[in-house]
This record gives sequence, structure tokens and C-alpha cells, in this order.
Amino acid sequence: MQHFRVSIAFTVLCLVLAWWWGAESTRPIATVMTLVVILGILEISLSFDNAVVNASVLRHMDEKWQRYFLTWGILIAVFGMRLVFPVAIVAVTAGIAPGEVITMALGSPDEYAHKLDESHVQVAAFGGMFLLLIFLSFFFDESKTLHWLDRLEGKLAGIGKLQSVEIIVALLFLLFAASFVPLEARAGALAYGVSGVVLFVLIDSLSSLLNPESARALERGGAMGFVYLEIVDASFSFDGVLGAFAITSDIVVIMLGLAIGAMYVRSMTIFLVRKGTLEKYAFLEHGAHYAIGALAIIMLISMTVSIPELVTGLIGATLIGLSLISSILHKSERAVRVPPRRL
Repeated sequence: MQHFRVSIAFTVLCLVLAWWWGAESTRPIATVMTLVVILGILEISLSFDNAVVNASVLRHMDEKWQRYFLTWGILIAVFGMRLVFPVAIVAVTAGIAPGEVITMALGSPDEYAHKLDESHVQVAAFGGMFLLLIFLSFFFDESKTLHWLDRLEGKLAGIGKLQSVEIIVALLFLLFAASFVPLEARAGALAYGVSGVVLFVLIDSLSSLLNPESARALERGGAMGFVYLEIVDASFSFDGVLGAFAITSDIVVIMLGLAIGAMYVRSMTIFLVRKGTLEKYAFLEHGAHYAIGALAIIMLISMTVSIPELVTGLIGATLIGLSLISSILHKSERAVRVPPRRL
């Protein structure tokens, strides 16, 4: 429970702010607070795979950067990704000044939601490609010896001997997905998708430069690892922001609800790191990366076909659940094969 104290206190603060916002906006206070709770629960339930992936990176970082993740990282996640990021997306893609976007979000939330939805193709291409490269880099890693789906992952690790194969595969995915996008939006999809690839390669290269002795330097890159985590969070969070507009168009309610969820994701991440959960359950990280791969493909498909956020969350939860069950069985089998020493 100690890992969730800050999140619980933050939840109380957000509910107090929801009460104040309901009174100020003359909306039913109980309705506003209920919507905040619903959005918080939705974000938590759909973001466990995000917490597992965060933990897989954070456990390799030193205590200083773990503290930064808990302080500055929280501010970025709560205010940056859930408020500033959507505003910036609308400003960039629609060519509107940020101040006007904020005025629109507060005064004309339906119009703001429409503008945000119009930018979905570009964001889906960018986030989908970044997440797809995380998935491919994990399974194309030839040094990875522990496999969950042994036949499949063994072959993928073998393919990983080819230099830059993950980039080639990702770009082929992008070209295929973009071919179904309407012609007027295709150039934007390709440009933002390639930007996602460039950013991933840039972070990977800088991380390797900072830690050339590490085969998986991306996970140990300090500042680069921190930036990497925040971009992953942004990719996960944007679909949640869009999905939240299906529940309410009130940007303040959305920010408060998703902020609660973001705090609990951070707490779950720290809990997984401190308890050594990924070390105890061998295939949990694999399941999270399969969930990332599924999310990446869904984001690319969503450029042309609308896919409910709940479907994405259920797929991720199912993959992680199956990997957890396999981890428990694997742990039991090892315990049987290696009997305890006699005194």
C-alpha cells in the first residue's frame, strides 16, 4: 500500500478539484465527480501494459533517474501528456495558435474534440511506428535467450542478426498501412510515421553513445531512457485522450480523470520495480511487448478503421494475463526440476 499513498492523496485532490469545477461550471457536482472516477478507472485498467514496459526500462536505470521519473516524470505525464500534448497536437496539425486552442477546449469542447479527432491519422502513424519499433527491437534481439513462444521468438531472434532489420520491417508496415489511408491524408501519415522511426533511431543511437558497453543501452541510457519512457507514455496516452471524449467533452474532467490514471500507472511501475516482479515472473515482459506490438498495429489500422479503446485494452490485458500464467507455470516447473538442497 505504501507505493500507492501518493496516488491515493492525488486522487482525493483531483476529486476536490472536480467538486470545485462542478460548482463553478454549474454542472451537477455528483455527475462531474463520477465522470472523473470513471475516466480514472478506465485509464488504470487499460494501462497495465504501459506500467510493465515502464518497469522493464526503469529497473535498469540508477536511483537518480528513477527519482526523476517519480517527480518530473509525473508532472510531464499528468500535465504534459494529458493536457499540453493534445493542445499542441491540435495547434500543429490545424495551424491554430496554442492560446486559441486552449480557448476552444474550454469554451467549445465539441469543436476541440473534432479538431483532435482530425489529427488522429498523423498521431496514430507517429505513435504506432515508435511502439512498433519497441516491439520489433525486443524480439529481434539476437542476444535474447529467454523465449516465451519459443519457436516464434527463436526465429525472430535469428532474423535479428540482419543489421537494421527492425527498421526495414517497420517501414514496410508503414507503407502497407498508409496505402489504405485516403489520398489527401496519405502524405501526412507517411511523414509522421517516418518521424516516429527517426525519433526512435535517434534515441537508440544517443543511448548507445552514452553507454557503448551495453548491448541494450536504450534501457540504461539515463536521460535518453527518461525521454524514451515519456514518449512511450505519450503513445499510450493519446488513444486514451481520444477515447475519453466518447464519455465527456469537458477537457477539465478529462484531464482530472486521466491524471488519476497516470498517477496509478506510475505507482504500479514503481511497485513492479521495487518488488522485482519482472524477475520473479519471467515472461511478463514478453507479454507486455506483445501488447505493445498489438497496440502499434491497432494504431496503424486505426488510420482507416475506427477501433474502440476497450478492444485495445482487452487485447493488452489478455496478453499480459497469459504471460503471467505462463510465468507461474514456468516458475513451478523450475522448482520441481531443481529440488532444494538437503541440510
